[in-house]
Amino acid sequence: MSVFEAGMMICFGISWPIATYKTYKAKCVKGKSFTFDLLILTGYICGIIHKLFFYNDWVIWLYLLNTTFLLLDMFLYWKYKKC
Repeated sequence: MSVFEAGMMICFGISWPIATYKTYKAKCVKGKSFTFDLLILTGYICGIIHKLFFYNDWVIWLYLLNTTFLLLDMFLYWKYKKC
């Protein structure tokens, strides 16, 4: 387990719920990029695959938690994209 990887995932883990909450409250996605979210999602999926097949440790739970919040934010993007 890399302490730096865990630190990165914790920082992202704090950021995604805040971003998701802001999207929910504003009900507007002006200035957000769905393409950016897709790139981040791709990175998380790659990280999860790496953890599952090559280096399984507790950080996988941070990947899964962050992926969940990201998917929720992406859902809200589609829901409120008409603003």
